[in-house]
Amino acid sequence: MWNETITAETACTLLTLDRAQFAAVAEQSGSLQDHLREFAATANKPRNRGGEAALALASGHTGEQVLPSTFVDYEGSPREYELQVAQTVLRVHSRVADLFNEPMNQIEHQLKLTVAELRERQEHELINNADFGLLHNVDYSQRIQPASGPPTPDDLDELLCRRRDSKVFLAHPRAIAAFGRECNKRGLYPASVPLGERTVPAWRGVPILPCPVIPVSEHNTSPILVLRTGQDNQGVVGLHQTGIPDEYEPGLNVRFMGIDEKAVISYLVSTYFSAAVLVPDAIGMLENAELGR
Repeated sequence: MWNETITAETACTLLTLDRAQFAAVAEQSGSLQDHLREFAATANKPRNRGGEAALALASGHTGEQVLPSTFVDYEGSPREYELQVAQTVLRVHSRVADLFNEPMNQIEHQLKLTVAELRERQEHELINNADFGLLHNVDYSQRIQPASGPPTPDDLDELLCRRRDSKVFLAHPRAIAAFGRECNKRGLYPASVPLGERTVPAWRGVPILPCPVIPVSEHNTSPILVLRTGQDNQGVVGLHQTGIPDEYEPGLNVRFMGIDEKAVISYLVSTYFSAAVLVPDAIGMLENAELGR
């Protein structure tokens, strides 16, 4: 019997175990039974304030203590990341060479548009891929729930305090708008910071970048990511192979495939990429942030 009724404000995962199942599990583990008895004895034992004070007064330096040994955890079989590939075929009719004085400029423009499309696909995979996507590689200890539903300054502070040297927030544009509304309610005006050739909104000096490929759920909620980046900083790093044949950009190559019987020139455009989270606290996530009601 419970004295309180609790209702979740946002979507969550609840794990339950009834009393009969708990008793069955406890009967199979002697160590669990000992732990339960020890916990019950500690919880029911009255605290002796006077005894604690006497113990504190009697304590003192009686010699050099034996320092505990510390062993750093490491992976005996570390995870291996295979590069993902995104490919497309660019087709340009050879009549371009007849209609334009500088035909390669036209092909170059078509190629830039094709590369931009591939980069957008690459961004989607880096966020949502079930294997190496950032949303699926956040450690459970680095996942938090909003305090009241929408993303608030308190929620972003909670994300920042769980890691050092956070470099960037990634959020859906609607999530950024929801955060802005919460700031307005409190009379807060987040500062902006320069990033490249433009100025972007920030919180505590950490840029907040829009990422439209972050999904919005059917419950009108969306996650917000915060990253520490760089290999030297033990953060999130992007992976790509350089020096590949016919390389056009780092990790991306363009290969001439020939001209078919219809005089169409074909190019195979491929990009190879992946991402790795070097340590668990390199990435954190605010889950189920409400975007509006």
